[in-house]
Amino acid sequence: MMTLYFTPNTCALASLITLEEIGTGFKLERISFPKEEQKSARFLKVNPKARVPALETDHGILTETPAILAYLAQTHPDSNLAPASDPFRFARMQEFNSYLCSTLHVAHAHRMRGHRWVDDAAAIEAMQRKVPQSVGESFAYVEQQALAGPYVLGDQYSVADAYLFTLSRWMKNDGLNPADYPKVQAHSALVGARPAVIKAVQTEGDAS
Repeated sequence: MMTLYFTPNTCALASLITLEEIGTGFKLERISFPKEEQKSARFLKVNPKARVPALETDHGILTETPAILAYLAQTHPDSNLAPASDPFRFARMQEFNSYLCSTLHVAHAHRMRGHRWVDDAAAIEAMQRKVPQSVGESFAYVEQQALAGPYVLGDQYSVADAYLFTLSRWMKNDGLNPADYPKVQAHSALVGARPAVIKAVQTEGDAS
């Protein structure tokens, strides 16, 4: 049985949604950031990066959301959570997930984790002020170029939708008005109505 190490209100929600979508049994291990459990010796054996999510599988431990999502989709093909027979469309999905991971999520992290990049307090404040612009530009790219609609890949729901839904939930706290991104907003409403998503969000709330 797989084990997902997660923390509420993080990108780990995308992996939790996907586990609910595929309908397989799994365990949840909550890692408390306020208690700094991500730095504990026990968790560092799971993920030396001190980050969530981490997924323990029969083959070993995976980290990084795009890798976890792709693994779950490919090992459960009957769930139809990724293009199975079209390598180019699969690569498009990975391109989208990589952008969320490397660009949009990093811009978001500047709001509360500037210490990862700089030590100067003034520089951290400058990074925080920039967040509405940098995150906004990232969502503008998604809105105008990357979201085919109604789902990321068009008519097919995929793990990319779980990931986008997760990051879209942070828009207001990052200083954005969701109404400025109508396609993203419609996507969030559509994905948020899925039974697996409702269950995952409820689980996350119960663990907070």
